[in-house]
Amino acid sequence: MSGKKLNNTVLKIAALFFLIFFLILYMVFWKGNHFAEQAKFITISKGQSFSSVADSLQARGIISSSSTFKIAGRFLGVTQKMRIGKYSFVSGLSNTEILNDIKGGVSTIYSKVTIVEGTRVKQIAKVLHREVGIDSARFISYMNDTSLIGIYPNKSKSLEGYLLPDTYDFFWQDDEKEIIKRLITEFREFYVDSLQQRAKAMKMSLNEVLTMASIVEGEAMYDDERPIIAGVYYNRLKKRMRLQADPTVQYAVSDVPKRLSRNDLKIDSPYNTYEHYGLPPGPINNPGRKSILAALYPAKHQFLYFVSNYNGRHRFSRTYEEHQRHVREYRKARALASGR
Repeated sequence: MSGKKLNNTVLKIAALFFLIFFLILYMVFWKGNHFAEQAKFITISKGQSFSSVADSLQARGIISSSSTFKIAGRFLGVTQKMRIGKYSFVSGLSNTEILNDIKGGVSTIYSKVTIVEGTRVKQIAKVLHREVGIDSARFISYMNDTSLIGIYPNKSKSLEGYLLPDTYDFFWQDDEKEIIKRLITEFREFYVDSLQQRAKAMKMSLNEVLTMASIVEGEAMYDDERPIIAGVYYNRLKKRMRLQADPTVQYAVSDVPKRLSRNDLKIDSPYNTYEHYGLPPGPINNPGRKSILAALYPAKHQFLYFVSNYNGRHRFSRTYEEHQRHVREYRKARALASGR
């Protein structure tokens, strides 16, 4: 073989190797990952390994090969620099684009989380664990840190009652303490000076206001009844009558509201308002704005009793005899509804 032919062969082999090398680089770094859907989602959690993320991306159909993705990740130094979060990826992104995204947290999205009025702390923790991926035990561990309330004096032993229900935007695995601070900040922004002055005029502490509001929240389904129900309980307090509020006993006997038995009403607990006079030690749930306002601005009337009207509303009574008649009518309606 002549020298010229040898040189041409070497050049062709070099060109082939260069082409193969370029194709490999293209496959690893720049080839788009295509899928039919408009967007796909993945979460990167605290402590998750890069290898696990790559496998999850392939399993979700966001990348075509976890092997090439892992090679690109190691070469670009992303394996130890991932940002936790929930990500949204569109079709056509290359491995390099996805890696730059998870390194900088560019496509992280938030989740809308609705905390319903009257939800207890333990239930809030479960919702946030499901929707945002927080550590629910760590969330609950902060509940005794009343310094986070930021309104003094509050006379509270727990943050139960201070986590204002609303719809919030959270990023995946936001810090638990920061979430709590945000919920309390929302409460502080609502509980303005005029409301604080109103509580002082009523000679009630913040803890007492929220305790009353939480009882109202536990009883009322309709907004127009909230001030009336609050008025009933204030009337009973003035007359040195036990509140006999079912939601307080439910709080003592169960993590979730339940129908009470006769034995439940005898439970030895400071939250049992059938056995103890006055308000319980603290809120029994996290009341919404309207129940807090009802606790601060109760309706003025002479009602001392109320019972369900079997449709979510209540019938109010001034006397025990009138109340007993309403109770009998309620039981009759309940029996008819259950077919007994």
